[in-house]
Amino acid sequence: MKAWLSKAAVQLREQTDDCFPDRKRASDGWIGDARHSARVSQHNPNEQGEVCAIDIDARLSDQDGVSFDLADQIRQAAKTDKRILYVIHAGKIASAKSFWKFIKYRGINPHHKHIHISFKENQPGDFFNIPLLGGKA
Repeated sequence: MKAWLSKAAVQLREQTDDCFPDRKRASDGWIGDARHSARVSQHNPNEQGEVCAIDIDARLSDQDGVSFDLADQIRQAAKTDKRILYVIHAGKIASAKSFWKFIKYRGINPHHKHIHISFKENQPGDFFNIPLLGGKA
């Protein structure tokens, strides 16, 4: 079975690319490497082949702090957009378990070089209402 990126993840990545066309992409990713395949990770394909996580390089623009702003806006959107499971960036994670507040992330990779976004399975690729990505505030 061939792996494929979830529709919701494709949409968020496309919105990011549209709004930050010159962004760096070295830390972008979606399918897990050997380290990911040795553990549970949404970068690994599920039974249908769907991969439900993306990494977006933190170097979105020459302006400092934009990745923190984007991670925070994704976190805010997730309060009502139920497609998103969690967001990790700069040593912090936000999910429904923390009532969408950023708390200290205790995983191996603190995600300083990229923003990690995990999605629920089989979610539609509808537009995300995120201000930095063209949504309304």
